[in-house]
Amino acid sequence: VQLQASGGGLVQARGCLRLSCAASGRTFSGYGLGWFRQAPGKEREFVASINWSGGSTFYTNSVKGRFTISRDNARNPVYLQMDSLKPEDTAVYYCADRSRVNGQFVPASYASWGQGTLVTVSS
Repeated sequence: VQLQASGGGLVQARGCLRLSCAASGRTFSGYGLGWFRQAPGKEREFVASINWSGGSTFYTNSVKGRFTISRDNARNPVYLQMDSLKPEDTAVYYCADRSRVNGQFVPASYASWGQGTLVTVSS
């Protein structure tokens, strides 16, 4: 499945953005969808994920209470609502389709990745 992430942009601190991740050709497969981000000079890190079965959501501690991952009834697209943004949230954000049952916090568990969308938060 090919994924397309969109919705990034430049926003001031304490602002908000909503990212979208859509699957082209068919709906998402696998066990769920995850959002990761990569800041310049840093490794790609887990941000949030949602399981298709049951809809459970997970967040890294630094975004809990500020970010919300959600899906529509047909799974496509999946959204990442980002509120109260901070300069340290600046990164390229990627969505990915998880191909493994476990390991949702690590990139290796995801087989299909979108091209990324840049989020820049100014202070």
